[in-house]
Amino acid sequence: MTRTRSNAIWTFAITSIALFMVALDNLVVMTALPVIKADLGASLADLQWMVNAYTLTFAVLLITGAALGDRFGRQRVFIIGMGIFIGGSALAALAPSTEILIVARAIQGVGGAIVTPLTLTILSAAVPPERRAVALGAWGGIAGLAIAIGPLVGGAIAEGLDWHWIFWVNVPIGLVVIPLAWFRLTETHGPESRLDIPGLGLISASLLALVWGVINGNDLGWDSPQVVTSIVAGAALLITFVAWEGRHAHPMLPMSFFRSRAFSAANAVSLLMFFGMFGSIFLLSQFFQVVQGYSPFQAGLRTLAWTGMPIIVAPIAGVLADRIGGRPILATGMALQAVALAWLAAIVSPTVAYEAMLVPFILAGIGMGLFFAPIANVVLSAVRHDEEGKASGATNTIREVGGVFGVAVLAAIFSANGDYGTPAAYVAGLQPAIAVGAAVVGLGALAALFIPARAGARAIAPRRAVEPTGSGQPVGELDLA
Repeated sequence: MTRTRSNAIWTFAITSIALFMVALDNLVVMTALPVIKADLGASLADLQWMVNAYTLTFAVLLITGAALGDRFGRQRVFIIGMGIFIGGSALAALAPSTEILIVARAIQGVGGAIVTPLTLTILSAAVPPERRAVALGAWGGIAGLAIAIGPLVGGAIAEGLDWHWIFWVNVPIGLVVIPLAWFRLTETHGPESRLDIPGLGLISASLLALVWGVINGNDLGWDSPQVVTSIVAGAALLITFVAWEGRHAHPMLPMSFFRSRAFSAANAVSLLMFFGMFGSIFLLSQFFQVVQGYSPFQAGLRTLAWTGMPIIVAPIAGVLADRIGGRPILATGMALQAVALAWLAAIVSPTVAYEAMLVPFILAGIGMGLFFAPIANVVLSAVRHDEEGKASGATNTIREVGGVFGVAVLAAIFSANGDYGTPAAYVAGLQPAIAVGAAVVGLGALAALFIPARAGARAIAPRRAVEPTGSGQPVGELDLA
């Protein structure tokens, strides 16, 4: 019993540290973007790729990372993933140019996509069933904390040390985690599952082509051969991917899931939420530095009212969703976020006081908290128990893709209306971009109304801490990551 308890504690510590590192990298770079722009002479397109290179690789490889662990051993693949992540971090820290930094961020995304789902499967296997709910709840809280303080940590490091240290800090921590994982984690395998390599290739090529076309549309011209070819090719590859997944015996994204109204509506909400909010955060996190002259740390501190609010709200929303279902909670949360973004678009100016932005920031944070808690049970209640792992992995992939396109599209709107030249020019681009973000999140509120009544409520579909099946990870435990 003592040995089992010791093993569980070590496993929780190792997986939590790894998860914190990877989750932190989702937003830690945001407040350092103006500093990186000035140091490397980066363009707006470069800044987008610094964010999207990580998110895009992370999104498309999440399900595959879990499947690799099931097949070749979770401990072994976890260590390999950590090695890839810290290798990418070191390359990012040493990057002499924007091109190298973008490549390094993509490598980080590959490592993060391998590590993240395996932290959950490894922890779930090591913790006794009676303690699993507590352990997985703490796991989700750690991921949420990393997201909340990401902009603040990034700003503090960029200001107190240097932007390179945003990435350097991962290296020594990772070099400690790897040997600990080797000696302290127990090797486990999941059910044998075939890797959908053609599906992975199709969706990766499709998203890359679509994002490239959107990011370069303003610079090259939306009717230029390169942009038109990229977007058309991306759309064709996406259609091919859907057709392939519908016919493949072991698809990475089963099309049968979308026959469920609850699953389809919940994923539409996730896609629209991350599209609107991540695209807006990308631009607003730079506003305080580029327009109002705050330091990176001061800028990160001002976004904490937004990013930190879900830690307070999400547990309360989870209790309410268990009682009344996810639809009213999700619809309210998305509506609050839409109102907050529309409010910000209406008041933002080069001289707007932070106090005037504080209330919409808090509303946006409350709305995010109302989203994170119920989306888990809504998705899991829409599929069979043996499909929960793959369904959760698919949902996480869809929402990350929403974030990728949110950054690309809202930055394109910004670029069409403004630039970094003067505070007034930045605001001229920021206002319409945030307004579009508000409209997209508002569509998410409408999509939430299509979720069946009481979907995800405990009385209809009792949920518990779900042990991953290997195809992905329980949405409920990753939605803050």
